[in-house]
Amino acid sequence: MNLYIRLWVVLVKALLRERIRNATDASVVSLRVWPTDLDLAGHVNNGRYATIMDLGRLDLLVRRGLLGSLIRHRWRPLVGSSVLRFEKSLGPFARYDLHTRLVCWDDKWFFFEQRFEKRGEVCVRALVKTVVKSPAGTVRPSDVLRSAGVDALSPPMPPAVVAWMDLDRLASIQQP
Repeated sequence: MNLYIRLWVVLVKALLRERIRNATDASVVSLRVWPTDLDLAGHVNNGRYATIMDLGRLDLLVRRGLLGSLIRHRWRPLVGSSVLRFEKSLGPFARYDLHTRLVCWDDKWFFFEQRFEKRGEVCVRALVKTVVKSPAGTVRPSDVLRSAGVDALSPPMPPAVVAWMDLDRLASIQQP
């Protein structure tokens, strides 16, 4: 991640902000577009959105109380895949809010929804699939959540996530 200053700011603020109680409650991080976020067309580079989304997930996991478990168990959250839909551009110095929420999980993956909003209007929507790895292998999402005191069943997988996972499986089929 090449956003070290923002990373530290988000981390410190997350440690000081109110805890997120429920597994599926949203986190909102307010940010600004900086010149280093821009491409030659003068708006946020499409790859930068994915990097900034890491900050939203960091805020969520810290405020949900998972940071200690990650460090203690040497767990690493990793992105497996993501899909982004660009609806409106974010230009230089624009203020925006990054909304992040855990939508559901299965035996291996966490599924997040993330939205970039400017003055309440959605600019970018994303679905992100993440896995947590330990030195011994994959950690079940239910075990990760239980380490933070959450013993909940996943909400039903929304149709958009089901369709995305079907497409993800099809895209990974090798052609002869």
